Amino acid sequence: MLAKHPSLSTFNHYLTLTHLAPEINRRTTITVLALDNAAMSSLLDKNPSIYTIKNILSLHVLLDYFGAKKLHQIRNGTALAATMFQATGVAPGVSGFVNITDFKGGKVGFGAEDNGGSLNSFFVKSVEELPYNISVIQISKALPSVVAEAPTPGPSELNITGIMSAHGCKVFADTLLANPEAMGTYEDNVNGGLTVFCPMDDPFKAFLRKYKNLTASKKASFLEFFGVPVYQSLSMLKSNNGLMNTLATDGASKFDFTVQNEGEEVTLKTRVNTAKITGTLIDEQPVAIYTIDKVLLPKELFKAALSPAPAPAPEEAADAPKGSKSKTKSKSKTKSKAAPTPDSDSPAESPDDDPADQVADDDNAAMCFGAERLAVVGLSFLLVFFLL
Repeated sequence: MLAKHPSLSTFNHYLTLTHLAPEINRRTTITVLALDNAAMSSLLDKNPSIYTIKNILSLHVLLDYFGAKKLHQIRNGTALAATMFQATGVAPGVSGFVNITDFKGGKVGFGAEDNGGSLNSFFVKSVEELPYNISVIQISKALPSVVAEAPTPGPSELNITGIMSAHGCKVFADTLLANPEAMGTYEDNVNGGLTVFCPMDDPFKAFLRKYKNLTASKKASFLEFFGVPVYQSLSMLKSNNGLMNTLATDGASKFDFTVQNEGEEVTLKTRVNTAKITGTLIDEQPVAIYTIDKVLLPKELFKAALSPAPAPAPEEAADAPKGSKSKTKSKSKTKSKAAPTPDSDSPAESPDDDPADQVADDDNAAMCFGAERLAVVGLSFLLVFFLL
């Protein structure tokens, strides 16, 4: 949108350089207070760092729509608008707000709220407008702000654990500091880009007992799991849903989680549990730190939570020695086969023409016939004896 306005080329260049451009393009309701090349030269003459420039320019991005017409119809003549600088969470108090005042005669003044109420920059013209969504208006000069103009340390100078400790993540920060391996991994990634999701004190404090039971290498992997080796602003997280690798990702050890959002709510999910982003501690390229409401658990370290081990079969002895499981089961099966299972209380009847019964009858008949022959022969001998 600004590319076709050469007089605003320097301003446009620094929006890109500070990564504010994609943040602006993502939003649906916004007003950009653009500075022409002369106003940008006055700003750059002070030699601010790129991080300070980002703070100053983010103060010039209002999180509301103000077209030329609306500027001259402000209710009660004045309005207080939140800015992208305020949304980063690094602007204390009212320092991230801009006062807009419609003066008599059609003049509109702008001033940072932390500048003592001084309105020393004025509306010049409307540059681009998409009613009620996006407005780019030119103002006469940069808005002075002591907080926004304060020297901002480079990423390598950031005390990330100090930031976490000061905003409700002290237990996690202290645990990270006590693990040189994991802390070193975080420090190695600060300059290239780093996003941290730190669990709040209460849930992490409750989790410490489980953490202490991990081995040294698993403790390091667990802590590294909460860091991502790229810068991810909140808007990026909302628009780039899907799997995300972490500082602990290493080949077969995936150590990843899924980012998912519903409206303004962003959640992180593993196969074990889900955590929700609850706040932003710092969102300054190339470092972003967010708080989460639970201790996100990587499935690589907490598989037991996925599928509990099956209970042993009733017939298996609890103290059976290794290797005897199949033998015990085999014996059980043999016993069950041998055990009689009567179908009724009365004895079963054999079929009438059972061959086994027929054989038995023939044998009995032969025995009887043989006994009769012996008796007849005996009587014959006895009769002959008496006749003689």
